[in-house]
Amino acid sequence: MLEQVLQPLPLFLLVIIALYTIVLIVLLRKTARLTVSASTSIENAQQIEQQIAHQSQSEEALQQYKDKADEAMRLNQTFRKFVPKQFVDHFAKHGSETLELGRADEDELAILFSDIRDFTSLSEQMSPQELMNFLNSYFLRMNEPIHKNNGFIDKFIGDAVMALFDNPTGTNTDKAQDAIRAALDLRYAIDLYNQHRANCDYPLVNIGIGIHFGPVIIGTVGSDDRMDTTVIGDSVNIAFRLEALAPKYNTDIVISAQTLHQAEAKGIFEYRLLDWVRVKGRKASIEVYEIIDHQDTNVKQLKLSNAALIEQGLDYRKQQNWQQAITHFQQALDIYPGDTLAIHHLEQCARLQQSELAEDWDGSILL
Repeated sequence: MLEQVLQPLPLFLLVIIALYTIVLIVLLRKTARLTVSASTSIENAQQIEQQIAHQSQSEEALQQYKDKADEAMRLNQTFRKFVPKQFVDHFAKHGSETLELGRADEDELAILFSDIRDFTSLSEQMSPQELMNFLNSYFLRMNEPIHKNNGFIDKFIGDAVMALFDNPTGTNTDKAQDAIRAALDLRYAIDLYNQHRANCDYPLVNIGIGIHFGPVIIGTVGSDDRMDTTVIGDSVNIAFRLEALAPKYNTDIVISAQTLHQAEAKGIFEYRLLDWVRVKGRKASIEVYEIIDHQDTNVKQLKLSNAALIEQGLDYRKQQNWQQAITHFQQALDIYPGDTLAIHHLEQCARLQQSELAEDWDGSILL
């Protein structure tokens, strides 16, 4: 009996053990899955935190980059106000991408000088602040005509403007024509400016302009801690001297024959011979003309009508044939009674007749 009871017991226990084992395995698997899931969740959370941190660092780096780019842009814009972009472009065209002290290149271009007539007496009527306001207002109006004609301002010298015309995609003819057109546009700008000044009861402003085309040296000068870009050469000196002739000949745009020739000006611009002059420091004389496109139509026609007589009178003056020179200048004055150029040459002939001239005198006037 006891054997019959005990005999099936191992089978029963085996069943219980098997069931318990199955349940334990299931529980262990669930626990393992939960552990893996929890571990994965932790890893995912850590990855997300890392991504957020990385994104935050990237955004911070991007902002720093933008700030530096903005600062570089501001510095570049400030730099351009002191060093014209055209200077940098010029050096780049000649194989240099940086401005280095002592850099020098030779080139041919047109140089324009302009300044205000009777600036000293005009400035004496102003306070220092009024003078600065006036100059800035004036220079602002001078800038656009120059830039519009492929030029750029190299320097402000007191009340004077020195501009260069170095059209990077143009020919030498283009450069010379650009300078002449800029001079005419400067005159138109001054006329508009004077209308504004008249409405405000301010004294009117008049300017003189000199233009020359020729070879120059473009480079950088100065020291390690203070550098400037500039152009030097005989052509710069000539342009400066021509501007100074404007009041002497009672005109406003004086230009060299070399510039007119380079510009192929015949049939494009209107001009008249002024004189043959020799500037200080040069042995060769310069033939100088006045541009008259912008002048009153009647005045322009009268000047063109007596231009040939002025030229013939100058030829006779060169030969020291004073009587014929005076006759031609007088005939020019008869055509245009108000012609200050004809009057100037008549007075000059009278002075030269009383002067001792060199045997090799070439007919030019030393200025």
